[in-house]
Amino acid sequence: MTVWHKSFAALMLFTLAATAQAATCPETLDHTFKRLHADDEVNLCSLAGKPVLVVNTASFCGYTGQFAGLESLYQRYREAGLEIVGVPSGDFNQETRDEAETAEVCFANYGVTFTMTAPQSVRGRNAHPLFRQLAQQGGTPPRWNFHKYLLDAEGKVVAQFPSQVAPLDERLVSAVEAVLPR
Repeated sequence: MTVWHKSFAALMLFTLAATAQAATCPETLDHTFKRLHADDEVNLCSLAGKPVLVVNTASFCGYTGQFAGLESLYQRYREAGLEIVGVPSGDFNQETRDEAETAEVCFANYGVTFTMTAPQSVRGRNAHPLFRQLAQQGGTPPRWNFHKYLLDAEGKVVAQFPSQVAPLDERLVSAVEAVLPR
């Protein structure tokens, strides 16, 4: 096989793989984020086929303690396929502008092991496209920190929970259990 044939074959395989990924990645998950206080990125398409709980977070909010509950929920259901994506946001003026400090709150203070992104806007004109899609599907944008959107394995919003609903609240847990693979 000539070098040209090998290059053409590699290009075809790459194109087929990219097309397959695009076909299997729901529009809601078709976003890439910088990881919190890291140089690498996370492409949410890697979560396709799994239920995902997306939460806008803040380091200095009365609900910040929900990180512990989110981590407990993640530990309880991650083997069953649940993914959690935390998205820090300063939209409600309760997030630091220092990513290192945000990371310390999440990782050191609360032991978060689920995916955390770099800070994003979650409402209004500057809202990240993911949150515009979540608000459209769910019927409302986050009204405060720790608003939770539950997506099924197809990437559709099936439930949302306001800040007051704790991560281990029976309503949220029941919704999570309902979307886990059987």
